[in-house]
Amino acid sequence: MAPVAPVNATAAALLGLLHGGPMTGGQLVAVAGERFGLFFSVTRSQVYRELPVLTEGGLLRLGKQGPRASQQYVITASGKRAFRSWLTAGGEADAVRSPMVLRLLQAGRLTVKQRTELLRSAREAYTERLAEARAAAKATDDPYGRPVADFAVAHTRAMIKLIDSVPAD
Repeated sequence: MAPVAPVNATAAALLGLLHGGPMTGGQLVAVAGERFGLFFSVTRSQVYRELPVLTEGGLLRLGKQGPRASQQYVITASGKRAFRSWLTAGGEADAVRSPMVLRLLQAGRLTVKQRTELLRSAREAYTERLAEARAAAKATDDPYGRPVADFAVAHTRAMIKLIDSVPAD
């Protein structure tokens, strides 16, 4: 058996989703947003950049072609091995990659009016996200999904606390 090629987190997210069956790129974007959009973003451009790479690497194969030239992708045995390898290799601490945290760090360069608007709009967005995260946490009884949903609630609360701690003037 050939060695398993390492995959990045975005590729692993797609491989994990494809364990449930064939999907098109558009379906992958939508399902990724539903399944883990509160804590791991996958953009349309990332998906469409990864799919050909995964296919060329033998981790996916082309499935049925759908309407309007949409193309289904199917995970291969090699893709399942690469996903399992990625999954079991984890455990390292993640780096926080948040555009909002970066903006808040640089908020002193804004005018008072700009900073006030940034804080207002950020608090509003995170308040909406908190409601979504609470609903997701309440709706799941998956023993693995529940702690992740609780994390999304705690993380969102922490972001609101951070936003509230930044001086507007």
